[in-house]
Amino acid sequence: MLNIAVFVSGGGTNFQALIDAQRAGKFPGGEITLCVSSSKNAYALERARQNGIETAILRRRDYPSQEALDDALLDVLEAHDIGLIVLAGYLSILSERVVRAYDRKIINVHPSLIPSFCGAGYYGLKVHEAALAYGVKVTGATVHFVNEIPDAGKIILQKAVEVREGDTPEILQCRVMEEAEWQLLPQAVAMFCQGEI
Repeated sequence: MLNIAVFVSGGGTNFQALIDAQRAGKFPGGEITLCVSSSKNAYALERARQNGIETAILRRRDYPSQEALDDALLDVLEAHDIGLIVLAGYLSILSERVVRAYDRKIINVHPSLIPSFCGAGYYGLKVHEAALAYGVKVTGATVHFVNEIPDAGKIILQKAVEVREGDTPEILQCRVMEEAEWQLLPQAVAMFCQGEI
């Protein structure tokens, strides 16, 4: 069995999409066994509790150094025998040490068609604000492997989403989640579980 850890920071809508896919039997040979949060107030933690998934809260401010945080994180992952890490709205950037320890075993969903509107500083509504400010007619989401450069790892899946007249960043964010993120992320996890990527 491949043990999967989902990293979260907020409401956990992408996490919920993964939970729903797991319930539907879409991760043969894989199971979400851990939810790691960078915030003690993330609603995603409640989603985990409601579904019998263990949780761990690892906040940078609770550790004297990045190295100490990395030690704690790697210890938790090893204790749970994690074989895949899924970043689902995780707002912290993983250190190079963690990325190297889980090379090609960390995937992330980003709310744009990489290489547009991505990299350091592009997260949450900021991505959609930038897309609207630029005037693109199509945006979307990308699932990619994580490397030491934010949003620069190998692309696994992408899906385009139409930008409509009158869109606000909030409206566009919801459409991208519903039409792309919630579909692509479970699909990528299923592919990993089946050895397709």
